[in-house]
Amino acid sequence: MFKRDWDRRTCAKRGHTTYAPTEPELAARLHAATALGDAWRCLRCGDFALGAPHGSGPAQDAPLVPRGKALRDLFILRFLAVERVLRGLLIIVVAWAVWKFSNSQDAVHRVFDENLSVFRPVTDHFHWDLEHSPIVDTIRKTFDYKKSTLLIVAGALVAYALIEIVEAVGLWLGRRWAEYLTVVATAAFLPLEGYELSEHVSAVKIGTLVLNIAAVLWIMLSKRLFGLRGGVVAFEAERHSASLLEVEEAAGAIPHAARGAHARA
Repeated sequence: MFKRDWDRRTCAKRGHTTYAPTEPELAARLHAATALGDAWRCLRCGDFALGAPHGSGPAQDAPLVPRGKALRDLFILRFLAVERVLRGLLIIVVAWAVWKFSNSQDAVHRVFDENLSVFRPVTDHFHWDLEHSPIVDTIRKTFDYKKSTLLIVAGALVAYALIEIVEAVGLWLGRRWAEYLTVVATAAFLPLEGYELSEHVSAVKIGTLVLNIAAVLWIMLSKRLFGLRGGVVAFEAERHSASLLEVEEAAGAIPHAARGAHARA
């Protein structure tokens, strides 16, 4: 079965990440001398890359390079970040429309009533009561809202959009505070989304609700939020353990290969 190699795909796009540990024995295993010059083992994909290392120091200070499952998780977080940005921008457009409407509410009301009569011959032909249709009733109710109420709605929409954009930036950068913010903000709106779905079912609403529930559960469990699966202590231990293993596993791959070649000889 075909398995996507996230490590090599990322290195192909961004380049390798190499590191020279100050421990001589470990550095010797990570380093290779070639006819074209020195090569160092990449901390992400494990391949050798020609040129000087990008950093050096004790092995325990090696950079936390996402790889394997961590790299896949980062891709999912960035997918959610893009979705949050698009949603935030859409909400800003809606807030702008509400603000514009609040400044010309009477004029829009007159235009709506004048143009509504244009559709009456068509709706009468199909025996559809245009005057009392749910869409027309909803639009007419908005004309009764006070300007101050509409401005509050526009301001609330802008605030919500900013929260979404802040979430997106934090998720894209892989910040833990953004994961908490995403879970809290998304979970807070789940009851409202469920209520809207009970009022009117649509594929978009169902998809949005399912995506948000899945995002909340996945982030909470995979990132060990709110003390789940050991909490932040286990999460940080896992990150640092993985970083050390990246150096040790990369270094150990050469001796194992050499022993295998010697045994075959």
